[in-house]
Amino acid sequence: MANVCFERRALVEIPEPQPKIAGRLRRSYMDVLSTRVGSLQNSAASLTRKGRPLVSCSQRQWADESDSREEEEEKTPTVLSSQQLVQLLSSLILLEQKQKCTDDSSKLKLLLEDLLQKKASVHRSIPYSRLGSNRDAHCYRKAYPHLLAFKRSCQEGGQTLVRCGDWESVLEFALAGWRCTSELPHWDTASHNELREHCYATLAKHCSTALRHHQPAPSKAREILRRLKMAQGHNQQMSSCVEELKQLLKDLKH
Repeated sequence: MANVCFERRALVEIPEPQPKIAGRLRRSYMDVLSTRVGSLQNSAASLTRKGRPLVSCSQRQWADESDSREEEEEKTPTVLSSQQLVQLLSSLILLEQKQKCTDDSSKLKLLLEDLLQKKASVHRSIPYSRLGSNRDAHCYRKAYPHLLAFKRSCQEGGQTLVRCGDWESVLEFALAGWRCTSELPHWDTASHNELREHCYATLAKHCSTALRHHQPAPSKAREILRRLKMAQGHNQQMSSCVEELKQLLKDLKH
């Protein structure tokens, strides 16, 4: 019987051998060093291309010339004409006057607000819940510290404006302070009203000082005279200021 050879086939195909993975191979020190140096050079070149755009020689020369021209213009002093100098000086003077008026008005406003606050403190200190009079000695002792503070504000506020030489503000402060003083309590004991009389005398002195140094316009002087006569109705210590202003109006007419 003849020998019969049958070809046998493998049930599983054997795959071809795969190359070794490069990450698992151990590299030498020189290979690692050369790789890092190359990556640093590439990153520096990319930053140079992104941060500093390439400029041609002509553009660089034009930029240098414009920079030098701007430096020369900055060094060259600006020469103003006579008309421009006059306009500049006039604008500076007007600005200074406006600033001064603003400061004076704000100072007067603060002083008047302080007077009103001290007057309110006097009235708040008086106990109104008592069965007896609220103008007796007990209530006066409660209000006495606030009366002293009001008198001090009349003195120091007027002196501050007198030192500044703002005579219109001095007159306004004296007249407004006179009205506030007239609204202070009238105590049952006559001696307790001496502080109010002292405030009247101080404000009349400030008003007289302002009239000696300030000569208002006729229309303004008549308005001030009307207000002084109203103040005279509260206390006769304003009589001297009324007579001074009347004499001033007579001099203005002549």
